Amino acid sequence: MNSKQPHSNTIAYRLAAALILALSIYSCANMSRPGGGPYDVTPPKFVKSTPAPGELNVSKQRVEIEFDEIIQVESPGEKVVVSPPQKDMPEIRATGRKVSILLKDSLLPNTTYTIDFSNAIVDNNEKNPLYNFAYAFSTGPKIDTLQVSGILLNASDLEPITGMMVGLHSNLDDSAFQKLPLERIASSDERGHFTIRNVAPGKYRLFALKDLNRDYRFDNPSEEIAFFDSIVVPTADVKLHVDTLWKDSVTIDTIIEYNHTHFYPNDILLTSFNEGFQSQYLDKEERTDRRKISLYFKAPADSLPRLKPLNFEGDDWAILERSVHNDTLHYWIKDSLIYNMDTLLFAAEYLRTDSLRQLSPYNDTLKFIMRKRVNKSTPKKEKKKETDSIEAPEIKFLQMTPKASGKLDVYKSLEYTFAEPIQSYDRSKIHLEQKRDTLWIPIADSLFNFQQDTLALRNYKLSYKWAPGETYRVTMDSIAFTNIYGLFTDDYTQEFTVKALEEYSNLYLAITGPTGPAVVEILDSNDKPIRSAPVVDGGAEFMYLNPGTYYARLYIDRNENGQYDTGNYAEKRQPEEVSYYPQALELKANWDVEQDWDIYETPVDKQKPDKIKKNKPKQKVRRF
Repeated sequence: MNSKQPHSNTIAYRLAAALILALSIYSCANMSRPGGGPYDVTPPKFVKSTPAPGELNVSKQRVEIEFDEIIQVESPGEKVVVSPPQKDMPEIRATGRKVSILLKDSLLPNTTYTIDFSNAIVDNNEKNPLYNFAYAFSTGPKIDTLQVSGILLNASDLEPITGMMVGLHSNLDDSAFQKLPLERIASSDERGHFTIRNVAPGKYRLFALKDLNRDYRFDNPSEEIAFFDSIVVPTADVKLHVDTLWKDSVTIDTIIEYNHTHFYPNDILLTSFNEGFQSQYLDKEERTDRRKISLYFKAPADSLPRLKPLNFEGDDWAILERSVHNDTLHYWIKDSLIYNMDTLLFAAEYLRTDSLRQLSPYNDTLKFIMRKRVNKSTPKKEKKKETDSIEAPEIKFLQMTPKASGKLDVYKSLEYTFAEPIQSYDRSKIHLEQKRDTLWIPIADSLFNFQQDTLALRNYKLSYKWAPGETYRVTMDSIAFTNIYGLFTDDYTQEFTVKALEEYSNLYLAITGPTGPAVVEILDSNDKPIRSAPVVDGGAEFMYLNPGTYYARLYIDRNENGQYDTGNYAEKRQPEEVSYYPQALELKANWDVEQDWDIYETPVDKQKPDKIKKNKPKQKVRRF
């Protein structure tokens, strides 16, 4: 063993030396910033380009731009916009300090080209973006210099729209937007701002388009759009600007005067919308319950499909349960001879969107299969001996689900949902009582209502003018409800307390600005409406709001249908105008709050509170 020890030591020394060498190589190869210095927060700077910025009579399709440091181009397919729009995507590559752009489309004669990088150019290390960087050249003897700018918001919730195409048409016909590609384009940034650069003098129509098929025209009714009602005439003027440099807080060092070009219009507001078009077709058919078949359509419908049985006879074979818009249909089969069949066949006729995007009748054959499931793991029951006692069969009751907790809002009804459609119910077996001290005082049947929902036929409501802060009890005797299959309910008891008025807050919004019908919606912290009320005599009132933080949105209800309506380009109808109250509404228990609201006092793009704004510009984290 002693003779082998030197050899072992040699191996250990060699391994240690190799490990030290590897660590030193790794530390040399790992390019990290030396400690102690501040992080770079300066974006790249333009140095030069070929062709030069603003160069005339350009014929080459390749552009090369150099910066003062190594750069990257982030998401060039999304952020970099070439105007006039290109049919073939330009090839954009960053190498070191340079970015090269190859325009694959042939250059048009006497045309100004703009390559708008937005914030795509970033430095290699800290990813500091160079904002609003654009480059232009001309294939003719002059270059166009005018600009059109503004902001693009979602019409229904005033969210800034990012990355949506905004463009101009010199053809003023209404059909140009649908038949011809846009001539000059830009893309809205993370705040919804857009600037269409290098525009020639003239008259234009202004549009925004979420281009789904990259043809730069509105030829797909599913595309989101915006259109400006007025004709746009770009102009510019030069104004004298004065800047003052101070030696200290009281002493002027230098006054600098310079001319600055202002482009107009620079404050256009576009509100984007979707016309609500959806292709109609049968999305799914299923039979998860032997007694029920279901149809799911992709879009709302004004009419119901026709189903004709093919392997059984009968007209009144089912009870239909449908959604509000007829896009979800459940057929509850009444006859056991029918629903016990494993396969049901139907000839169906319904409306479907054709290749011309029109609704037309469509004939279909529907097959619903329901096979009995065999559970192989269930052990076989042993035969009972004659001495075994006879067990009474378990009674299966109709299932009823209440939608209420122990505390009920003073303005709400009690709601109940049954597992299957109800054939009949006995109103005399439904009792409502109010607690007085320790006694339960019956409430006359004539004083409370119990009725079926008009559409959701398995839902029922019990309504009463509840006394705030009081305790009630609902009792339903057994066999109060019987479904279409003969099952009945068990007896049921429910106790609950109605909230006291001191637990609520009341809100009144005194509104100025609307000249026609308007509706106010109270929103939660997720921008979802929880209550709505029409504006009456200059105000909207909301009683019995739970304490919390709320927000408010108003829309001009032009057609007085009590719901927000989108726009339509063919009808030249803008979406209904929306305003947000610019602050949160803090409501506390037992408070009555009255708040003034001038819907035009705050600019539209600054109305929506940041707390509920979903599209917020990303804040770059500075590290020191």
